Amino acid sequence: MPTVALHTLGCKLNYAETSALARKFQDRGYRVVPFGAEADVCVVNTCTVTAAADRECRQIIRRARRSSPRARVVVTGCYAQLAPEDVASIPGVQLVLGTREKFDILRHLDDARTGGGPRVLVSDTAGAEDFGPASSSDGGRTRAFLKIQDGCDYPCTYCTIPLARGASRSHPPELCLAQARELAAAGFREIVLTGVNVGDYGRKDGTDLLALLRLLTGVEGLRRIRISSIEPNLLTDEIIAFTADSEVMAPHFHIPLQSGSAEVLGMMRRRYSPADFAGRVEAAAARIPDCGIGVDVITGFPGETDAHFAEGTALLGDLPFTYLHVFTYSERPDTPAAALPGSVPVQIRRRRTALLRDISARRRREFYRSLVGSTQEVLLEAQVADGLRYGYSGNYARLGVPAGAGDENSVLAVRVTDARADHCTARPLTERGEA
Repeated sequence: MPTVALHTLGCKLNYAETSALARKFQDRGYRVVPFGAEADVCVVNTCTVTAAADRECRQIIRRARRSSPRARVVVTGCYAQLAPEDVASIPGVQLVLGTREKFDILRHLDDARTGGGPRVLVSDTAGAEDFGPASSSDGGRTRAFLKIQDGCDYPCTYCTIPLARGASRSHPPELCLAQARELAAAGFREIVLTGVNVGDYGRKDGTDLLALLRLLTGVEGLRRIRISSIEPNLLTDEIIAFTADSEVMAPHFHIPLQSGSAEVLGMMRRRYSPADFAGRVEAAAARIPDCGIGVDVITGFPGETDAHFAEGTALLGDLPFTYLHVFTYSERPDTPAAALPGSVPVQIRRRRTALLRDISARRRREFYRSLVGSTQEVLLEAQVADGLRYGYSGNYARLGVPAGAGDENSVLAVRVTDARADHCTARPLTERGEA
């Protein structure tokens, strides 16, 4: 039986697509092995959101060659789409596939058998209508990704994703519903809705995200539906209210801010103001008790002064978010931001990033402490350490329960008993509701 090893860098959408590629290989008769093990084929699904991501992609590709010197190395994903010749120049790479080619990976592998040097198959994403497989697992048995949307029409000045993935397009509602039913029938308890701009779902097709959520929450067997990320201008009062009133929707939103300065948001060409963003976070927190709220922030954007940064930290200080994802700005070729004046020294960018990550760690600890004594539902995963089995609550708190309390993929009602730096401990409730 031939073997394949796959590695993913970047976003949840990339993880979903890698899982779909793995399924294609398995259907062909391949056995999937851990990345780093000897394999006949190594697939690296890349990211290009930052210069650091590019460097990591190159390192991973070289690692694949070292671990499997006789393997056929295939590289796909956003970095492969935007810098295919750079990828092809890395020793050992046999096949470079763009965004539109990745899901024909097996046919391209067959065709490449007769070739000499690396083959580069990358087409323009302008006008792309291809979508690829819509559903896949995270590699475990508890959570699956449902890709409902791809591409983006937002012209943010720092972002290369529209170049890498093309214009916004959505999977038809009836197909999303069919995929969700298949995943539930396969035993998955949680579905994460993924895409480049999930909140834009259905805009060109006469529907919207809320209509899709109403369909999906009726799927028998699904215990939890989670939105991976949603733009603040697309997080409507109706979506917040629907989430609050639903027993299936996870009380958790991940909302990109990028900058708390109105001037910097303007330079980024974002579609909301700091006040708009604050209003969405406050509305979610007011309507949904214990709501988990994550926020994306970019530090060191060109022209970001100390005053801009202080404005942003002051905004965050007044908001009830629970954690931050902080990215240090890096210049991306072919983006308007790369030509803007006022480049921020790298050491200042990193210092600002470190400060926000400290704030994030403090907020996460505060959030975990606020959950002590509360009742939560935890979806247990495979990880067991120090006598605890871990999983996540609906509001995205990492919870550890006694390892014998339940198996992977079981859902337990628990009482949170203690808060640690990176997780809470909890104990199951009895039938009488006593902890």
